[in-house]
Amino acid sequence: MRFSLQREVLLKPLAQVVNVVERRHTLPVLANLLVRVQDGQLALTGTDLEVEMVARTAVDDAQDGEATIPARKFFEIVRALPDGSRVQVSQNGEKVTVQAGRSRFSLASLPANDFPSLDDVDASERVTVLEAALKELLERTAFAMAQQDVRYYLNGLLFDLREDSLRCVATDGHRLSLCETTLSEAHGGKRQIIVPRKGVQELQRLLEGGDRSLALEIGKSHIRVKRDDVTFTSKLIDGKFPDYEAVIPIGADREVKVDREALRAALQRASILSNEKYRGVRIEIAPDLLRISAHNPEQEEAQEELEAETRVDALAIGFNVTYLLEALTSLRDEFVIIQLRDANSSALVRGAESQHARHVVMPLRL
Repeated sequence: MRFSLQREVLLKPLAQVVNVVERRHTLPVLANLLVRVQDGQLALTGTDLEVEMVARTAVDDAQDGEATIPARKFFEIVRALPDGSRVQVSQNGEKVTVQAGRSRFSLASLPANDFPSLDDVDASERVTVLEAALKELLERTAFAMAQQDVRYYLNGLLFDLREDSLRCVATDGHRLSLCETTLSEAHGGKRQIIVPRKGVQELQRLLEGGDRSLALEIGKSHIRVKRDDVTFTSKLIDGKFPDYEAVIPIGADREVKVDREALRAALQRASILSNEKYRGVRIEIAPDLLRISAHNPEQEEAQEELEAETRVDALAIGFNVTYLLEALTSLRDEFVIIQLRDANSSALVRGAESQHARHVVMPLRL
């Protein structure tokens, strides 16, 4: 195996796959990348047996073959080389040599036959989605995933595939985020799958936005996302996601319309003096006014007042300020609407102009 490539051209696919490789691994070969050269194309593969990333790019001065190379060392070497360097990689027995100008590195290799491959995705559903749309779905929901919850199905993101739309939903039991996009072509099936946290994070790193189309293939236990230069595959969480639609408040007839950025800044300031453990803030609503207050065990207090469009009279409710801030940051509209029923019910937070992104935040007893 041999190939030659400009440093910058090699660095991009390397950076895409190296994050998948775990620093702690059960098999020595999992610390390596599979490097395959075939018909003038280089394919770099990284996996941790849960997530697999294959990045491709064209190469010249190439000789077909495959080898495994220590992922982190290879990436660090290429990253540390001078801009504009021409990188030559060749296999010599059990070693792989990386050369650029007067720099030369000899790396240990393991047999390519030992490198594991994720099972083929026997796709039962195939849909096409714009890269920008999928990127937005993840950005607006992924932050609400649970972390290391015993309810393992919450430690991931729900992809709810409908006839003509795709929804992403995340919840940790205290808040819920939902965002949906319309698919360009309707398809017959309905399907719910849960993508694990690491798969979601790697997919977020990979997506660049723009008008390119991505192919989503969903199988029994895997999801695969294909782009012209990358193929991403992740195992799915085997579990049933809760009925999230039952959590979205219905009949929350008390509405508050407020400038999103002004509310976000006020909450940020008030949070400085909130209780570090509970992160609670109190929100009081009166006609045309929204008041935010916070205090902590040191008897310190913060108070903010904002103009708001509302006819609600004398309603006070507590929230975890972090949950509110993350919901507001993920929205894009200039104004947001907070829908409430009473002091003990969840609040629905959404943009004033659009409803395709919605956030539910549970109240906090203060």
